[in-house]
Amino acid sequence: MKPEISVLGTGRMGSALVRALLRQGHPTRVWNRTGERTAPLQALGARAAGTVADAADAARIVIVNVSDYASADRLLRVPEVETALRGRLLLQLTSGSPGQAREAAAWAARHGIDYLDGAIMATPNFIGEPGATILYSGPAALFERHKAVLLALGGNPQHVGEDPGHASALDAALLVQMWGALFGALHGIAVCEAEAIPLAAYEAQMPAFKPVVDLAVADLVGRVRQGRLAGDDATLASVGAHHAAFRQLLELCRERGLDRAVPDAFDRVFRAAVADGHEPDDFAVLSRYVR
Repeated sequence: MKPEISVLGTGRMGSALVRALLRQGHPTRVWNRTGERTAPLQALGARAAGTVADAADAARIVIVNVSDYASADRLLRVPEVETALRGRLLLQLTSGSPGQAREAAAWAARHGIDYLDGAIMATPNFIGEPGATILYSGPAALFERHKAVLLALGGNPQHVGEDPGHASALDAALLVQMWGALFGALHGIAVCEAEAIPLAAYEAQMPAFKPVVDLAVADLVGRVRQGRLAGDDATLASVGAHHAAFRQLLELCRERGLDRAVPDAFDRVFRAAVADGHEPDDFAVLSRYVR
């Protein structure tokens, strides 16, 4: 028998989680602050819960996916819900900070509630698919015990540590890499538009350059992990070489009147390292200035 599951929050992501559970035959209850939003899920076989306490009481696993931890706390941290959750698994899939995850885990422990914190590394259309990754942190035994349910939500569940804050922290680390790429693309678009270069030409050059970027990122992470920050024979490009090329972007921005907020932030890090004599060192030495 598959365990009864309740899902609190049926926005786009919460609804995707419910649909994935239903496809795998999990009996699923749903609760949403705006009750009528659960109607499409009820049409697929989900049952509606009248209150949060009812949803918790009827389930062995309670999944929370609301706007933020403050909203989750308002739903969960009331006596009748805390009582209903005792002995259940609370799977927190709301986005928050590592500190918030740790505090929530401590609250759950005080009330006899099993707790896993999760970070969804996918958009709603990927939920339930084989390649969908969700990061989980908290007791590994809970992760293993409930693996069948976690696999229903995404085919690549990853336990990333006993510390309940680690899923959220890795989420932030991966997202900031994505935002770096997206903001970089925005500046690339601005440069092309300022220079009357068709964006199709920019797109056409991306595939050939991507392996260079991927190698540089992998080399950077490996060097920082190994503590190899000084320049050596394997250095791909020194701080000085990077900064010389980067100054060309700053000059182009000046010539064309492009916004310099993001490039100036990068330049501040370069200049701090150069001032400390790190021009011949590997780009990895900049990790000291971002910490």
